[in-house]
Amino acid sequence: RVFIDGEAGTTGLQVRERLEKHPEIEILSLEPALRKDESARQEALKTADAAVLCLPDDAAIAAVALAGDADTVIVDASTAFRVSEDW
Repeated sequence: RVFIDGEAGTTGLQVRERLEKHPEIEILSLEPALRKDESARQEALKTADAAVLCLPDDAAIAAVALAGDADTVIVDASTAFRVSEDW
């Protein structure tokens, strides 16, 4: 089960289009009215096996915090976690 956080944006729509073609992937979606609801997003992030973040950097950082200690595998399409400050 995959949750696409930001699925209504350009990147999210493209990711969804690709994942929908895979017969073994179930996409978790939020109702449009709940897309920005923090508790609904947190529940989806924690319930999913994997989450794809299609969000601006600050929102991606916040989404990772919402996921907390969940076992969800997170793929971030933003630049928020691409490089280490130690490089």
